[in-house]
Amino acid sequence: MSDGFATRAIHAGQEADPTTGSVIVPIHATSTYAQDGVGGMRSGYEYSRTGNPTRTALERCLAELENGRHARAYASGMAATDAVLRSVLRPGDHLVIPDDAYGGTFRLIDKVLSGWGISYTPAPVSDVDAVRAAIQDNTKLVWLETPTNPLLNIGDIAALAQVSADAGVKLVVDNTFASPFLQQPLELGATAVVHSTTKYLGGHSDVVGGAVVTSDDELAEQLAFLQNGAGAVPGPFDAFLTMRGLKTLVVRMERHSANAERIVAALSGHPKVAKVLYPGLPEHPGHEVAAKQMKHFGGMVSFLHADGEQAALDVCSRTRLFTLAESLGGVESLIEHPGRMTHASTAGSMLQVPSDLVRLSVGIEEADDLVEDLLAALG
Repeated sequence: MSDGFATRAIHAGQEADPTTGSVIVPIHATSTYAQDGVGGMRSGYEYSRTGNPTRTALERCLAELENGRHARAYASGMAATDAVLRSVLRPGDHLVIPDDAYGGTFRLIDKVLSGWGISYTPAPVSDVDAVRAAIQDNTKLVWLETPTNPLLNIGDIAALAQVSADAGVKLVVDNTFASPFLQQPLELGATAVVHSTTKYLGGHSDVVGGAVVTSDDELAEQLAFLQNGAGAVPGPFDAFLTMRGLKTLVVRMERHSANAERIVAALSGHPKVAKVLYPGLPEHPGHEVAAKQMKHFGGMVSFLHADGEQAALDVCSRTRLFTLAESLGGVESLIEHPGRMTHASTAGSMLQVPSDLVRLSVGIEEADDLVEDLLAALG
């Protein structure tokens, strides 16, 4: 009998330490490991770039939470993204990306991988036919965010997995906004899942990390080789903090989602808000797909200010509880202006975000206090 999600988040890969009985996985703060004779490694560990017991415990837990066979942890979400792209793509290859992809992902592909001979085509994730049409003879990968960052568009993972399979290409899903509690892309046919564990998985704005989970054995071997060969690994304390966050993922995501719904209700119909972007709204074009593939609709909310860019900037500077900062997914609420902050790299491109857009990462504070704070900032 398989344990439930919350149970696995607390226990998977995290058995009591056999030496001391510690119920929490120890922080193995070591760079190297004594060998019992040349090549006589204890439990397979030789050097902490290659493997560390604390990191192994995190990887085992992440694999179980995404229902995958393999997980690899990285020093950041972008390091995880880079590892997948470099494992799959070679000079001359092509990939399809969201036409509203995260700015860091776009920057990596447009400014770094393009110099390596990689080409790309943006397509709306909500349009299965458009993604199908964007696939070329040299396409090796379809990159999907759902919900997207920051416009919260929704892609039908199962449908896009079928399109990718029909074309013989891999589908990789950035599951950062949803977390494995709300959405499990591998179960819907994705080849691999990427996370910035900095966000909801860590959950406390105190650690930076990334991860890739897959059940594709060949891709897993390539990821493991690159993880060791390139060395973008998290330290043991980073792995420890991420595991600590995972233990409360379920209760946090439920509260994030509930608070976001309260925020959406308060913003909807407000005279200073031109449009609220949230997949939980029945009028959201991706609502039915989101309801089908997500447990809840998440803690991310975006809105367009009715009075334009400067008014959007002013709101970001007037909140008391929503901290003006990049990132997302922590217990505290954050507010930002994507056009000037997280998505500045998309300026002038097909992926440029609206200048009147405000993005909220709704935390787990009292919902009444958050609503009051936002309404006061809107004026």
